[in-house]
Amino acid sequence: MSLSSADQGGLSQAAPGSKDEDQLNVSDQTVTAENTHVDQVLPAVDGASPGSTSSFEMLDMEPVPPPYQKVQPHWFFCKRGDDNVLWLPFSREDSDKLENADNARGDDEEVVVAVEGERYDVHVKERKRYAIYWEQAPTDVHRCTWFYKGDKDIRFIPYTEEFSNSLEDAYMIAVTLDEWKRKLDFPTGETVILHNPKLIMHYQPIGLQEDWVSSPSENTRPRTVKRGINNIPVEIPDGEPEKVDHLVFMVHGIGPACDLRFRSIIQCVNDFRSVSLSLLASHYKNAQLEGKVGKVEFLPVNWHSALHGDATGVDEDIHRITLPSISRLRHFTNDTLLDLFFYNSPTYCQTIVDTVVSEINRLHTLFKQRHPDFKGEISVVGHSLGSLILFDLLTNQITGSEDLTKKEVLSDDPCHPDHDTLEQILTRLGLQQYSPILKAENLDVESLALCQDNDLKEIGIPLGPRKKILKHVRRKYFSEDYKAGHLARVQQGSLHCGDIGNPSPGPAVGKGQFLRTQSITSAVDYEYFNMGIGQTSGGIAKGQVSVDYPQLAFQPQTFFAFGSPIGMFLTVRGLKRIDLNYSFPTCKSFYNIYHPFDPVAYRIEPMIISEVDLEPMLIPHHKGRKRMHLELKDSLARMSIDLKNNVLGSLRTAWQSFSRRPVAALPPLDEGEKETTTEGNLQETKSEREDVESLGSPEQPQQAEQAEIKVGMLNGGRRIDYVLQEKPIESFNEYLFAIQSHLCYWESEDAALLLLKEIYDKLDVTMEQTQQ
Repeated sequence: MSLSSADQGGLSQAAPGSKDEDQLNVSDQTVTAENTHVDQVLPAVDGASPGSTSSFEMLDMEPVPPPYQKVQPHWFFCKRGDDNVLWLPFSREDSDKLENADNARGDDEEVVVAVEGERYDVHVKERKRYAIYWEQAPTDVHRCTWFYKGDKDIRFIPYTEEFSNSLEDAYMIAVTLDEWKRKLDFPTGETVILHNPKLIMHYQPIGLQEDWVSSPSENTRPRTVKRGINNIPVEIPDGEPEKVDHLVFMVHGIGPACDLRFRSIIQCVNDFRSVSLSLLASHYKNAQLEGKVGKVEFLPVNWHSALHGDATGVDEDIHRITLPSISRLRHFTNDTLLDLFFYNSPTYCQTIVDTVVSEINRLHTLFKQRHPDFKGEISVVGHSLGSLILFDLLTNQITGSEDLTKKEVLSDDPCHPDHDTLEQILTRLGLQQYSPILKAENLDVESLALCQDNDLKEIGIPLGPRKKILKHVRRKYFSEDYKAGHLARVQQGSLHCGDIGNPSPGPAVGKGQFLRTQSITSAVDYEYFNMGIGQTSGGIAKGQVSVDYPQLAFQPQTFFAFGSPIGMFLTVRGLKRIDLNYSFPTCKSFYNIYHPFDPVAYRIEPMIISEVDLEPMLIPHHKGRKRMHLELKDSLARMSIDLKNNVLGSLRTAWQSFSRRPVAALPPLDEGEKETTTEGNLQETKSEREDVESLGSPEQPQQAEQAEIKVGMLNGGRRIDYVLQEKPIESFNEYLFAIQSHLCYWESEDAALLLLKEIYDKLDVTMEQTQQ
């Protein structure tokens, strides 16, 4: 690389006698540097285009720049898409941590720095960023000081560190000697010309142009080069609070994509987390400044990849029977809609619930390792089918008291796994050859029951044997526990059976009971179990999907369902209503949140209170008001009813004046005489008043009254169904926005604020109202 005067590079000459002409005669100076390269190729030529000097004259007349100062670096990471490469900045806090670690480490020493809320680790020496909680390819990390932008680029892109160092060396010489219009040649044929501190251009030889670039005018367009992050328009994200107040696991619905942009659950949860942080900064600002509020951490739970991976082979089996016509639509169906059928399959339903619980418990363990001081509560969020999965899981969780009862009932059971050794089980299955492998991992029957398919796969047990082992151990270890708990509840009189509309006599309905009707359309015997809700554990209910529900490693505080079909699934499973006293065994709060145009969402409250027609609770707008088009709609409705009331009242008064018999004028009554009004006049006056009141103002405090109604114990007596406010454009055609409405929750600020309010209300932190 050489640094030479610009007359060798083809720059146009300045006016005679000018300072520029004197500078062109300065002898060449050379700065050696290692070969460098540039990430992106753009059109360029060997020298500046004709007439370029004249456009720089005004800039040359600026005062002499201040003495040289080292550039302030900022760290970026690379995000690669299908057809683009995007460089994003770390927050200032994370960038400072990386810079300090890089300065403090030795030449060959590797330092790992946790960034982005400790969801990623950066290996500073390797310059790689690794995800902690989910599978993701490592991404490149750069310490960035110089940036470029071409005509077709929408943002500035950082140079490689080697290229930036070369530019910084040349810039330092130019500032120190106050000599500009210098040309920096690279071995790759690229050229950078430093016209002045504020104008630096990057040219590229024509030989490296893309084939489609043919216009000579395009070949002369250089890149704009900027030094330091303060000289480019870039939005640096705010750093996250270190303190975690609450942990939330979010489970996706059908398919690998979660929105109309076909983004994964990881990207959608990242959006929801960003919305949450923004709302905390605006609605809990004072509490954050006082240290009362930190942040809520959201972690994605991905089960689709395990179901459609090589372990199950279901994709290959479905592909063999799929018709070749309309291939794209059939591929979409196989990848998304079939998940609904898989969940109703005894084989794949077990795979789904095992994967969800295993992933949640794995994430929980990792989180506790990285946040050993975390003492907060944990909640779960399910979208679409994910909410149904969580509903069934929470219905089948076991409390500590139930655990003790089961141990007592099972103490004399010779078939319980506690009385079977691992060798006996393997011998019974004809798989004794795998005993040494399991013993080498110190696995007994209890720990084997907690293993997942991937665990046995990693230690070298083939697919067939590991499926047999897991199926046998889980059915023996868990289903016996469930049966024992069920037997104990029957003995205590907490389960109740009966027919539709005619409950059979028996013990009083206890807490935790679901009332299930017996099917009148098939021979399936739907019994009244408080576990499974149609997908029972251990095969208790004949004719239903038999699932061994694994246990979560914690007791959730709240369950939030977004766009949930829970109500529909419970109904088609034969559940007529949910008992008022029922609540999840380990979770005391439940919110059913939906968009009014969501075609997949169903209500829950009518299954608990069928006698009262309750409107769902309207979720307030995150800016503290109802949307304007909804206010206008309410105003027009009130105006219409008021007009109707006035017209009817006038007609009624006129009719009564015609039909009433004339009476003689009477003197006004005294206070004591007012009570002696004739009975007929009282009845008539009362009737008239009731007629008017029956047409009374529609503006009743219905929302306040509905909020006071206790809707069973599923949400601790509070309301369950909450509806989002539709946007104005959605009101024009609800069918057009139906699918979008089902996928809108990941970016819904109103839903996120309701979630935050529920969390921080329990922490005795009041939300600050922000009227905008």
